[in-house]
Amino acid sequence: MALVLIVDDSPTDQHVLSQALQRHGFDTLVASEGNEAISLAEREHPDVILMDIVMPGMNGFQATRQLTRNPATASIPVVIVTSKHQETDRIWGLRQGAVSYITKPVGDDELVAAVRANIRQ
Repeated sequence: MALVLIVDDSPTDQHVLSQALQRHGFDTLVASEGNEAISLAEREHPDVILMDIVMPGMNGFQATRQLTRNPATASIPVVIVTSKHQETDRIWGLRQGAVSYITKPVGDDELVAAVRANIRQ
């Protein structure tokens, strides 16, 4: 069973993403902000991380950069899942080390496809 770390400060988005993934057979962990995500990723080694951008404290760009540059977590793919639709945001997210960038609202099919396409082998 693949483990997905969902990083989002919205309890509603956490629930929606978790439920969609669990219905498709994934295990999920949830973090509400960047520092918590980094700690969980180092401890739990998820197969993929879904990262929101706009969060209090450390934002998703900063957390993605730290995760992808840390030898302990660099092999974990980060997929940004955000409401930020600007092309410049997508480019910046990918430059921080994310492997994919999808925008909210995201349907179950798109979410599951993004997770399956990017799961660490």
